[in-house]
Amino acid sequence: MVIDILIRIVNFSASALILLIIVHIALSYFMDPYHPVRQTLERIVGPLLNPIRRAVPLIGMFDISPIILVLLISVLQSALVNLMFTLR
Repeated sequence: MVIDILIRIVNFSASALILLIIVHIALSYFMDPYHPVRQTLERIVGPLLNPIRRAVPLIGMFDISPIILVLLISVLQSALVNLMFTLR
């Protein structure tokens, strides 16, 4: 029972974070960087992206750090859910 709730929390948190990353990327093309919505997203997503940005250089003019972050979140989510299934 508790494990099922934890699995749902992990899945929801990972999905919400991935959605925030996608919205952050989309708004970066259309919205002013000083807009309050964009600054709020930057405060949430920025600390997760900054270490990846320092380690991975730009490819041409493309920043692939959001893709790497989404992959890391997915791998971590999968590992946590599999671990919790084994504890059931």
